[in-house]
Amino acid sequence: MNDSNLSRRDLMLRLGQIGAGVVTLPGLLHAESLKSLEGSKVRGGGRAKSCILLYLWGGPPQQDLWDMKPNAPEGIRSEFSPVATVTPGIDFCDHLPLMAQHSDKMAIVRSLTHKSNDHVPSVYHTLTGTIDPTLAGAPRQRRRSDFPMVGSVVARFSPPGNLPATVTIPRPVGHDGVTYSGTHAGFLGPQYDPLELKPPGEVEGPPPHSLELPDGLSDRRLRNRYSILQRIENLDRRLDQVRPDSPLGLDIFRQQAVRMLTSPEAKHAFDLEREDPRLRDRYGRNEYGESFLLARRLVEAGVRLVSVVWHYIQPNGNVMNIWDAHGGPNLSCCGMLKKDYLLPPLDLAYSALLEDLSQRGLLDETIVAMYGEFGRTPKLNKFGGRDHWGSCQTAVLAGGGIQGGQLYGSSDQHAAYPRDHPVSPQDIAATIYHALGIRTDLEIRDRQGRPFRVCEGESIAALF
Repeated sequence: MNDSNLSRRDLMLRLGQIGAGVVTLPGLLHAESLKSLEGSKVRGGGRAKSCILLYLWGGPPQQDLWDMKPNAPEGIRSEFSPVATVTPGIDFCDHLPLMAQHSDKMAIVRSLTHKSNDHVPSVYHTLTGTIDPTLAGAPRQRRRSDFPMVGSVVARFSPPGNLPATVTIPRPVGHDGVTYSGTHAGFLGPQYDPLELKPPGEVEGPPPHSLELPDGLSDRRLRNRYSILQRIENLDRRLDQVRPDSPLGLDIFRQQAVRMLTSPEAKHAFDLEREDPRLRDRYGRNEYGESFLLARRLVEAGVRLVSVVWHYIQPNGNVMNIWDAHGGPNLSCCGMLKKDYLLPPLDLAYSALLEDLSQRGLLDETIVAMYGEFGRTPKLNKFGGRDHWGSCQTAVLAGGGIQGGQLYGSSDQHAAYPRDHPVSPQDIAATIYHALGIRTDLEIRDRQGRPFRVCEGESIAALF
């Protein structure tokens, strides 16, 4: 049977068999028609075009990286030594020499604080800018009742393009069969979910959104099937006088999905083989460096917010949230940080990213935000590790109108609590929205129609 002779039932069945790429991408790409209706009401604040969110899942230790306390007593003081950066008055640890050469592009916020020492609510809080008091203990599978993550809010107020407004690479936060709450669009619906090409480690199933066509289905056959579907639906509308719910109809989003699956430009954005091998070496030939490079390619192609989730998949498939540096009998916190899955690739990839964005003229229009779900305890535990500590951590911001070479806020003598200018996760979210020109007083509604502000935080105006 050729494509032109497909019955409607057979057509629907076979369209459903060609993979998540076609079935879910139209919903994923159904963003954003409301943006064209709302017009200038969305705009406010900065004029950055995009954001790269570097999420150090597990919680990096501020005392060992960007807020060192060399005069603290033994048992609190880091094993590492501070090293001067190119900005007078700002020191990093001596295992971040390349990053130190780019401190003039960074704003170091040393007073980020919240009340949770638990991974689950802290991930939710830092990725959505809201608190869910029901989250605690074991991870809970993400739900459609969740508040949307920052990238999904950005997608909600972004115009449609050839690529989704938000993408998460290499995979979202999750393990043991659970994808964490706070990692998708929640009550905004699947049309605003980030594009996810890989499931979390230890979560079985196919990639949530595939850009590859199944074997045996060519671009031409996909276009033919789509053309048939269009004719059937146009006939239905004439016969039944059905008017689409959306002012633009679903068809525009199906068209966008087909463009993504068949467009060389969309596929090229994800193809690192098109990059100069020397630049790939500069970022690092590992999953972290390649994710940072891919993030740059995606924002260059028009994606508004790319989340890069930093964790480690062991050869046996098990997940390690490696920034969770509790230490062990044979490995201190600083011993972990020196491993080839933490500070060496971070120093290489982050410095390459700022350098690359700057050289391409993209840094001014791309805000780069780096933080985790919390900081670490000032006091070392019996293994020389540091435990969970929501009361104080450091966030590193760059680009997108942020004035580089500055400190904002400070911590006490042990980096345990903010000394001044405390900043909440909702303030960080508001700062990202401000840079992207999205007003925080805009209204979003949950599935019951209840209104919520985009964000209750305050942008850190002094950074701009």
